[in-house]
Amino acid sequence: MSKKIVAVFSSREQAEKAANELRQNGFEQEISVVTKDNNQRNNDQSFMDMGTGDTVTDGAATGATWGALGGLALGAGALAIPGLGPIIAAGPIAAALSGAAAGGLGGALIDMGIPETESRQYEEEVRQGNTLITVECSENKVQKAKQILQNSGANRIKEH
Repeated sequence: MSKKIVAVFSSREQAEKAANELRQNGFEQEISVVTKDNNQRNNDQSFMDMGTGDTVTDGAATGATWGALGGLALGAGALAIPGLGPIIAAGPIAAALSGAAAGGLGGALIDMGIPETESRQYEEEVRQGNTLITVECSENKVQKAKQILQNSGANRIKEH
């Protein structure tokens, strides 16, 4: 049975570290990242750059890369979500968000199986400038994912 792990980070740098570490440990298509787009992408590509020229979307379900044109890519990129404003999304959640713009981030998380109350709280945390990482994995990989997220500085980690 598949489990979903949601982690909240107060900084993009911590989230970048977590995404990179997860990828290095065999989590590829399972990782999603959502963060508020504060127009820093044009000046600071480091969040999307994983140190090898790769990006957090490489290996994700879209197989897309952010590229140099403001971070837009097929299946991942900047989205405007009503009530939340501009965000950057990568991985499987990007597709869920593009299909659920009216329901916002909370609606997309509910569709992914996260309880409504918690989904709305995660949406509020992103609105406040935090970065959200979700990992969907088998039960035998849950502890490894949670350990990586914790070691990378997640403020809160919840298994669903």
